[in-house]
Amino acid sequence: MFIKKQFLTLLLCFIAFSQAFAAITMNRVEPQNWWTGMKNTQFQILLYGPNISAATISLNYPGVKIKEVAKVENPNYIFLYLEVSKAAKAGSLPITFKSGAEKFIYQYPLLSRTEKSGAKGFDASDVLYLITPDRFVNGNPANDNLDSVSVNRGSPNARHGGDYAGVLQKLDYMRDLGISTVWLNPIQENRMRGGSYHGYAITDFYQSDPRFGSNLEFKELTEATHNKGMKMVMDMVLNHCGSSHWWMKDLPSKDWINNDGVFLQTNHATVSVMDIHAAPTERNTFLNGWFTRGMPDLNQRNPHLATYLIQNSIWWIEYARIDGIRQDTYSYMDFDFLSRWNKEVYQEYPDFNIVGETWYNKKTSPAWWQQNSALNTNNSRLKTPMDFSLTFATQKAFDGGSDNGYLNELFEDVAQDFVYADAYNVLTFLDNHDLGRFSRKEDTDLKRYKQGLAYLLTMRGIPQLYYGTEVLMTGTKEEGDGRLRVDFPGGWPGDKKDEFIKSGRSVLQNDAWDYLHQLLQWRKNSLAITKGTLIHYAPKNGTYVYGRIHKEQTVMVVLNSATKDQDITLERYSDLTGKFTKGKDVLSGKTFQLKDKISIPAKGNYILELE
Repeated sequence: MFIKKQFLTLLLCFIAFSQAFAAITMNRVEPQNWWTGMKNTQFQILLYGPNISAATISLNYPGVKIKEVAKVENPNYIFLYLEVSKAAKAGSLPITFKSGAEKFIYQYPLLSRTEKSGAKGFDASDVLYLITPDRFVNGNPANDNLDSVSVNRGSPNARHGGDYAGVLQKLDYMRDLGISTVWLNPIQENRMRGGSYHGYAITDFYQSDPRFGSNLEFKELTEATHNKGMKMVMDMVLNHCGSSHWWMKDLPSKDWINNDGVFLQTNHATVSVMDIHAAPTERNTFLNGWFTRGMPDLNQRNPHLATYLIQNSIWWIEYARIDGIRQDTYSYMDFDFLSRWNKEVYQEYPDFNIVGETWYNKKTSPAWWQQNSALNTNNSRLKTPMDFSLTFATQKAFDGGSDNGYLNELFEDVAQDFVYADAYNVLTFLDNHDLGRFSRKEDTDLKRYKQGLAYLLTMRGIPQLYYGTEVLMTGTKEEGDGRLRVDFPGGWPGDKKDEFIKSGRSVLQNDAWDYLHQLLQWRKNSLAITKGTLIHYAPKNGTYVYGRIHKEQTVMVVLNSATKDQDITLERYSDLTGKFTKGKDVLSGKTFQLKDKISIPAKGNYILELE
């Protein structure tokens, strides 16, 4: 027994001695660079390598000093916090690692921050065009297949091959349509088994998915977008990562993943975070549960992870100069973390804008999440929640018959805008990548389509369109998410139809495209719509009337949900008509005298510029 103990002691000493003098290797350094001139002078570097925490670290560089060397449970990680003074110059930071007799110097790039385009944010003067990159255009077939995951357009849930090169090819198409802002579903690496075409299972937060293109190609795409007078929004996911993320094989600490890294299905009880009656166990399961087994839930209460995620957002903004972020699964994350994240992003980029995916049936809940909300004693600092309740009302609002149909629900939903701290800074939409398409297979004409788009693009808020809306793409949730994210015809070599061009579209599709084009091009120059206040009237006899007013400009919108022509008496709308004597419909060009009444066709709409 004594000999065995001696042998074990010698063995452990030998292992410790060997490790002390082993070559220092670095497997990961994130972020790969930082910048001088940032408003927040401190930043974190994640260092990952075999037993890296055993090394002592030093740095000798003018204007830069080590504030903290943070070690965690896992000896293969160090979180290094550096302070960069205003006087520091760009260059390579010689971070020195010593372990026993071994010495290793890592040259960390500190770049010079320069004034560039981008980071402008977006507001109600913009129209966002949401794209699932894998399903839009395949501009570079050479990057289709990777990691034994091949393109299979026959499967709605497989990779189809769309990429940055494809988006780049269609920037003129989007601009000509009237789009001001391109929003891409997540573009970071998803090296998941099966491919994760949708992008929401990120396996490397600092790398672009190579099936879309490189980091540089995304940066160049954003620059090209800016050069055409448009903006770029990046879809981000800080709630979870993909199960194939590199750190999942060797977590920094047990609490890096919620529920100690053990799968717990979230109950999706989104209201539990604000519900004063919510059972603690239900709230805990919602916040700490995982979206799916393939999407481990990140614990933003871990201070090192929180800083890592915040810095990742700032790195992408500074590197690619994106103009905005849409944050996925917003309400699933830690509230204090989100408040800090917003604060630090806006401190660095005051003109920036962030949209939070606040998916609720009632508008009081997204209002609770908006900054300066009277409903919430804690400030979330989120500028733009998503108005899902208005979307749900809009999707059925124009199905009415001879009575008011669902227009009353539409009116009453907007009438509840008093719950918002800023009702003009919410995201509005008819559909998106998670909802059934607004256009339906059973629609034989464009009356519902035209009313819906007229409403979306003249109502208060920041409107978002989903790719393919302009060519009447259809798809229901019951058919599966893949059917909501179909390939844009003409985006792949050999496609039988090319719906990007007029000759490739049907007569009905061209009517839809032209209508949206006309509406978008007019909207750009209407201050009443992009900057004006809203007043509206309760629907009556199937008609809903509202106005947008900016100084001397007034736009009056009339929607008729009835299946018959309607005469509306103008006396009721004197708040809008006032001193004006006539109104010109921006779509038909027809001018109406504002005397006693005007007639509006069945299931029709007018957008009148008052003169």
